[in-house]
This record gives sequence, structure tokens and C-alpha cells, in this order.
Amino acid sequence: MQYQSINPYTEEPLRAFPLHSDEEIASIVATAEKTYSADWRLRSFADRRAIVKRAASLLRDNADAHGKLATLEMGKLFREARSEVMLCAAILDYFADNAEALLAPEKLSPSRGGEAVIESAPLGVLFCVEPWNYPYYQLVRVAAPNLMIGNTVICKHAPSVPQIALAFEKLFLDAGAPRGVWTNVFATNEQAATIIADPRIRGVALTGSERAGSAVASEAGLALKKTTMELGGSDPFIVLDDADLETAVKWAVRGRITNAGQSCIASKRFIIPESIADAFIARFKSALEDLKPGDPMDVETTLAPLVTEAALNNALKQIDTALNGGAKLLLGGKRLDRRGYFLAPTILVDVKPDNPAYRLEYFAPVAMIFRVKNDDEAVKLANDSPFGLGATVITKDIERGKRIARQIESGMVFINETTTTAPELPFGGVKNSGYGRELSHLGIGEFVNKKLIRVAA
Repeated sequence: MQYQSINPYTEEPLRAFPLHSDEEIASIVATAEKTYSADWRLRSFADRRAIVKRAASLLRDNADAHGKLATLEMGKLFREARSEVMLCAAILDYFADNAEALLAPEKLSPSRGGEAVIESAPLGVLFCVEPWNYPYYQLVRVAAPNLMIGNTVICKHAPSVPQIALAFEKLFLDAGAPRGVWTNVFATNEQAATIIADPRIRGVALTGSERAGSAVASEAGLALKKTTMELGGSDPFIVLDDADLETAVKWAVRGRITNAGQSCIASKRFIIPESIADAFIARFKSALEDLKPGDPMDVETTLAPLVTEAALNNALKQIDTALNGGAKLLLGGKRLDRRGYFLAPTILVDVKPDNPAYRLEYFAPVAMIFRVKNDDEAVKLANDSPFGLGATVITKDIERGKRIARQIESGMVFINETTTTAPELPFGGVKNSGYGRELSHLGIGEFVNKKLIRVAA
């Protein structure tokens, strides 16, 4: 095994990197622990803030170069890649500017008099396992809050984006962080398990599949390590019968096609009232047919390739599963006849609950459309999923939208836009979509020792 990036548009290998040896990994863990205990945790918020702010500035100054690297390694449209980099800079700034206030001591009022306060202390060295689909954003969600807390982090990034993994490590070194604050490791799954079991590792964060989450959570549980899990999603996109169709279709296309559909928070199950279903489907289908595949660096391109040939083949296999289970194909369903790992935008209908595809997560530009009679049916269908990450409700009646939102079993619901992210908004799900939160005041509290200090009366 090696870490290798392949350009999804040209199908050409870019660079490959050897795995770290067991001895190198042992040294990495030792350095991270030493940096934590003898340096980083002892620094003031102002000192850590200066380094994190410098990292944000470096990201902005080099947004084009970082964005191009994401486009080359995983195929993201360049404009989306650059936007991701700028979002990451904003997240770094948010936690640099707000961490001290978010972690301020909380005074209590003991019933027996005296004093009591809850103070926030770092936990130690963290280990994170991150995916390729948002190769900077997934890292910065862990880095920004935890480096400001005083934790240090070792990261196993996805094997398909090794250059980004190294670039992110270099970012903090260039910003002035001591070696060991943020460290990349090219490791196998077996080596990752060894890292998790190491007593110097005090917490584990993972973003990835259900399978990966189950494996890592089990390993961390055996070692009594705190974990957060941000796993898959099959977000419902509910259009109510009073919705403006132009608005609904605009958000539906964006929700399904952004990042070539390779997003845990992508809109995947479109739930439409019978009264407007035909009109919605016609417009949605037309909009998908108008997408232009091509070089993701080209501003005219609107459909990017999938990340790898394996990802493309898996999506085709899932489409076949749906069709063999009785679903009907309205659009696409095949690989485009051109260079690159392109899947034709696909629409599936008549996907029944007994169809295995009904509960699958499509990590590709594949939309399942369902017809319902009323709001109650829409909510019931939305909740009939093993996932519970995000959801969208499109309506002109905001109070009606809020009533629907409160009934949906998910960690996030967005009204009149697709599920999205921002530094100040908590991110995370329920059910098989995982547990814990990232970003916002909730995210910074995940890997903190909330220590009670009590003074008797």
C-alpha cells in the first residue's frame, strides 16, 4: 500500500508517497506528546491565536495554489476548491478570535456556600482520521478548535490526497507552530489502530463511512478514548406544495451536484408532493441535462468527475442495485463516454422500501425522487432512513417549515437552502450519521476537560 494521488480528470498518476514505518510513527507520537506537555498546552491563548491567525492568512494568500491542489488530487471544480480554502481560513479566524471567550471559566453557585468554577483544560494528543471529499475543510474542523484549546493533533488523511495532507502540515509549521502541533501520518489501518491504543492518545475524531466509524469507535472504546464520529448521510430534500418551483429546483441542483455529489450533507432523497411532482421533475431533469462535464479547472465546467475509478464503479453498482430492485431510471445511469471518472447525472424514481437501494447513500450525482400526498407522509419518508445528518425544507410558509423541521430526525435542518456549513454553526448528526459536533461553541467543547474546582465555605 502507498499513498498516491491520481488526477480524476486525466486519469494520470500524480505523486506517490511511502507509508511511515512503525518506528517513524512511534517518533511522531512521542513528538506530539512532548510538544503538548512541554510547550503547546502551556502557551497563552494570545500566543496560540497568533499562530492560528497566521495560518488563516497564509491560506488566503495562497488560495489559488491550495485550490488547484484539491482540483488535481480529487477532481473538485476549481471554484469550489478555492471557496473551500477560503472557508477554512474563516474557520481558523473564528476559533482564533473566539476560543478564549468560548472556554472562559463558568462560575457556579454552590448550595453549601463557598466557591465553585468549571475551567476548560486541554486533553492532550488527539488522533483524527479524515476523508478526501473536502480535503482541507475536514482537517480544519479538527485543527482550528483543538489547536486553540491547547491539544496537539496527529492526522491520518485519505490515501488519495497525500499532497494536501503534507501541505496542511506545512501550513502550521510556516505559521510558526512547533513541530508536533499538527502532524500528518501516512499509515495503514492496522497502524492507525496501534496509534489509537497508545495511552498518549487522549481522543479520536473521524469523518468517514459507517464502516470506518464502527471500526475506529470500537478500537477507541476498547482503549477508553473519547471519540466524535461524523459519518454518512442521505439527506432528505422536502419541497412543500406552496414552494416556488424555480427556487426549489435551484437548490435541488446545488444540493445534489456540488462536489459531484460526493458529500455527506448532499441532498439525496427528493420528497415532492404529488400536486407539483411532475412539474418539479421536468425542471430538475432539464437542469441536470444542461450540466457540462469537462476540465474542473475550466470556469465553463459544471460537472466534475468522481474522485476515483473505484468510486465511479461503486456508484454504477448502486444504480444497478436500484434498477434490479424495481426502480426506474429517468436520466443517466451510466459512465460518460469520455476521459475521466465522469458519471452522467442520474435520476431514480419508484424506489420502494423493499428495494436495497432505498437505504443506500449515493456518493455521486444520483438523485432518488419520491412522491408523497401530504406533509405527514413527507416527514415519515424523511425519517425512514438509517441516517440523520442534515435535511432541507423548501416552502414559502416559514412557520410551516419550522414545524416540519422539528419533526425530522437529523442533526441539522435548513429551510429554503440546502444543508451547508459555517464556522459558527454546529455540524453533526444522529443515528448512523454519527455523534458529537464540530464547529461553533459545541465543537470546541468536544475534546476539553471540563474541570470542577471547588473551594469549601
